[in-house]
Amino acid sequence: MAKQTDLMSTVVSLCKRRGFVFQASEIYGGIGNTYDYGPLGVELLRRVKDAWWGRTVTERSDVIGLDSAIIQHPQTWITSGHVGGFSDPMVDCKTCKARFRADKLEDSVCPEKPSKRPGECKGELTEPREFNLMFKTNVGPVEDSGSVAYLRPETAQGIFLNFKNAMESARTKPPFGIAQIGKSLRNEITPGNFVFRTREFEQAEMEFFVPPAEDDKWFDYWVNERHQWYLSYGIDPERLRLRVHD
Repeated sequence: MAKQTDLMSTVVSLCKRRGFVFQASEIYGGIGNTYDYGPLGVELLRRVKDAWWGRTVTERSDVIGLDSAIIQHPQTWITSGHVGGFSDPMVDCKTCKARFRADKLEDSVCPEKPSKRPGECKGELTEPREFNLMFKTNVGPVEDSGSVAYLRPETAQGIFLNFKNAMESARTKPPFGIAQIGKSLRNEITPGNFVFRTREFEQAEMEFFVPPAEDDKWFDYWVNERHQWYLSYGIDPERLRLRVHD
């Protein structure tokens, strides 16, 4: 664990010195796990996005593009289940006041006693409670319950909302895909690990719509297609694994 921490510190320091990634608002003390991409970082980011878009959209006839809004109608997130279920179980330590994910206590450490896990350091933990991960805001001049809106936590919903519009305007039908690249925002309570878990991040996502009878065929196709894309850029196959989500 110490060796991993040292390696990450070295990487973070190198990224700053070379102009890849800077701590956001650094002159004011920074803001937790939010980063700005510097001169080299923004060029690298742009090239990654261009490479993904070229392979996923431009070079294909069965995938079309989209750029949807970050703020959608609030009913979007109620219907999708995000308002009611997009949450993490959280506990607080009554002694040090630190907050932890209840389902990740085995991987957490006490900020006052790093050699111990939360609850093992004589600190009493509260009962778990759900914490919604969406950023809430208000649309319009009056802040009341009728003006509540959310910043999107993922790009997929914009694709689903525009499914009919995109399909009809492109004059296509399943099997076909809709892709977009854009910002997503999640009010992570325990972000970390440099740019690998942040509150504001960019997603490159493609949803592929298929007739139900063809779902297994297309699933296998896209697993292989994505895998081959990484290999085409010289990534060591030994550093990649295919895992079906639980």
